[in-house]
Amino acid sequence: MLDETLRQVLLQVATNSVKYGLQHARPAPVENTEFNPALQLEGASFVTLKINQQLRGCIGTLEAYQPLVQDVAHNAFAAAFRDPRFAPVSMDEFAALEFHISVLSPPEPMPCRSESELLNTLRPGTDGLVIEDRGRRATFLPSVWESLPTQQEFVRHLKMKAGMTPEHWSDDFHCERYTVEEFGTHSPTGD
Repeated sequence: MLDETLRQVLLQVATNSVKYGLQHARPAPVENTEFNPALQLEGASFVTLKINQQLRGCIGTLEAYQPLVQDVAHNAFAAAFRDPRFAPVSMDEFAALEFHISVLSPPEPMPCRSESELLNTLRPGTDGLVIEDRGRRATFLPSVWESLPTQQEFVRHLKMKAGMTPEHWSDDFHCERYTVEEFGTHSPTGD
């Protein structure tokens, strides 16, 4: 768990990375040793950007491979400028951005010998889910439960996100779950 001070530091890092990206077309450089040791540990994160509570970009990493503070800086930049669903964030939009950060727990394999076993094991509102089969992979953060509240809806839409049919299942289907620590709604102007 990150205390409120560390959360605010990460929100500021995300904000600075997008601001730096608007000026330099790359993420803000981050010197790990300038940050609290807890933020220097390897961590996986997603950064979600919204404007007026509407999605404006979301990019993240599923497995920790770099210091959390660097992961947040990189993913904030990528959410603003590299999410293929959106045009890059403009300078005019910057002041309206809302930043949301999800710090992921390490993923754990889930039993999923059948779709019914997966549905019965899945914890609505708690689990993020990664599915993978035949070279296709996708994830939903736990926040997606707000718009897809049943296990069936959640899994069907995640399959479609991965490019599978909603009914798809195979003996090689692989599932992992994770939880997140979420915080945000920080705008660049401090609102």
